[in-house]
Formats: sequence, C-alpha cells, structure tokens
Amino acid sequence: MTTARHINSPLNQVKPYQSSQSYLSQMNMLPLLVTGLVAGLSSTSMSAIASTSTPERAPFELNIARTSSQAATVGENDNELKRDVWTAKLSASMPLNKQWMIGANIGYDNLDYGWRINQQTPLRTNAVPWSSINQYSAGLSLIYRPDNQWMFMLAPQMKYAYANTASSSNAQSYGVIASGMYRFKSGNMLGLGVAYLNDISEVRTVPYLAVRWQINDKWVLSNPFQAGFSGPAGLELTYQFSKDWNFGVGSSRRTERFLIENDDTTIEIEEWVGFLRAGWKISQSVSLNAYTGYYFGGEMELSEPKTTEDISNQVAAGLSFKVKF
Repeated sequence: MTTARHINSPLNQVKPYQSSQSYLSQMNMLPLLVTGLVAGLSSTSMSAIASTSTPERAPFELNIARTSSQAATVGENDNELKRDVWTAKLSASMPLNKQWMIGANIGYDNLDYGWRINQQTPLRTNAVPWSSINQYSAGLSLIYRPDNQWMFMLAPQMKYAYANTASSSNAQSYGVIASGMYRFKSGNMLGLGVAYLNDISEVRTVPYLAVRWQINDKWVLSNPFQAGFSGPAGLELTYQFSKDWNFGVGSSRRTERFLIENDDTTIEIEEWVGFLRAGWKISQSVSLNAYTGYYFGGEMELSEPKTTEDISNQVAAGLSFKVKF
C-alpha cells in the first residue's frame, strides 16, 4: 500500500522549490499490491524530498509491505485463487543543484498465488502449475526544474517478473516514464505523464494525470501510486486528521504481467481497485499505513493459447512500513 503522505501545512505555505519536489515522491511510491488491491500502492517520501535544502535530510527510504486478499473465483469452473504478497523497496534521491535532482530504486516482490483447481483450465495446467512469482525491479529518475512553475521528470525502469515454472532469461521488461507539471501561484500542481512500456513481448503506452492539489489545510488530492508496469498513477483524496495521523480514499486501474513459461507465455491480470488507508507517522523517520480495499472488474489472460477468464470481486487488506535514514 502506499506510504503515508504527511501534509503538515497548506501547500501555499510551502516554498516553491519544496512543493514541486513533492511530485518526485508521488511518482516513486512503493508498489505494494503488485497483484491487485494496491498493486502498485505504496522511492523517496514527500517530506524527505521537500527538505532537500536542509543538511539533515535522509537520502534513503526503505519500504516493506505485506498484503493478503480474499479467495476469488476465476472463470466459470469454480477454480479459486488467493493472493498473498510481500514487497520490499529501497530508494535514494539526491539534489544536484536547485534545478536538477537524481534518484534510484531497487525492489523485490514475492507473489504467492494459492490455487484450488476444481476443473482443468488453460490458465493453470498440470504441465505448468505456476503458483509463485518473483519480481525484481530497478529504476532511475531525473528531475529538472527550469523555474518555479515547471517541473519535468524522466524515469527509465526495468523489471524481471517470472513464475516458479519459468526462468528469468525471457522475463525482462523495460520502459520509461516522462511527465511535466505546472505549479500555480497557489502552490497546486497539475500535469500530464506518459509511460512507454515494453512489458514481456507486449508494448504499451499509458497516459496518466499527474496532480497534487491542496484543497485546504486538511484535504489534498494526489497520485498515490507509481506510474509504470503496474498501471497508471491513480488518484487518492487524503485528509490530515492530526500531525501524526492521516486518512485516504482512492482508486486506480492496475495491470500485472509475468512469464509462466520460457517461450514467452505470459499471464496478465487487469482489474480495478478501490481502497481506504490509515496512515500513522510514528516518528520523523518511521511511518505505518494500514489498508483495506476491494478488487473489482478483474480478468486474467493467458497469452498462448489466447484465453481470458473473469476474476470475481474480492476484499484485501495490508500493512506498509516505511523508514527513512
């Protein structure tokens, strides 16, 4: 699930450089449920990026998350699938000067797909009994601010995603995310982005809305997810209840794709997710987020032979722990 975004003051009270820096954190949020609920929910935090001008700023961030979903029916043969996910991501960022910033991240996700097969399906056969997926990812980001109004980002990324029935040799995906945002006099930011993805033999171009809009001193609308292989950035409305607690509600369309056989045979899962989040800022460098969510409108597709089956709606929950150092 996403890491907490702590908004302790209205956006228009933040220095121009600080508020525009916060966008980097939103684009680098930890992908938590790379299988659904926050498959991509969560790499630098907004507060860390905002404090780049201070010597005590923590350049590193570690995110660890666990998510479990209710068993879902796949197809019309009453086959069931239950998903449990562990994710970890280490991120770092460093300002080069007032105009340029660089960042990097590496991550590992372990997806446990527990099946109960009542009737044979092409999605999972006795010959290819896939049940566990490993995902390794790495990315870079480059931020450029020509002035106090505009900010541009370029972020290449790479991923290996493969099941226990395949190897990593054909499981490589790569892509690049580009975006531009404009900062208004109020401090609010709005822009557009696009992700170009070569995702295990399938090329996709995904546009998305980039936004950070401080409605008042309590409410903000922003992108909670990382744009990239797991889907577009999504939207979340956050309420700052107190200095240490904030709550959010959001939604996005998510996509997950991984190799199950070495001859480019893949599984792709696409679904909508809605979620509720409660974030607790334990200390200046440690935070915890709890999520409950709902997957709906999902489907699973096998690339060869071409087979698509619906996934029933299901509930999911998770925890995300973040530490800056």
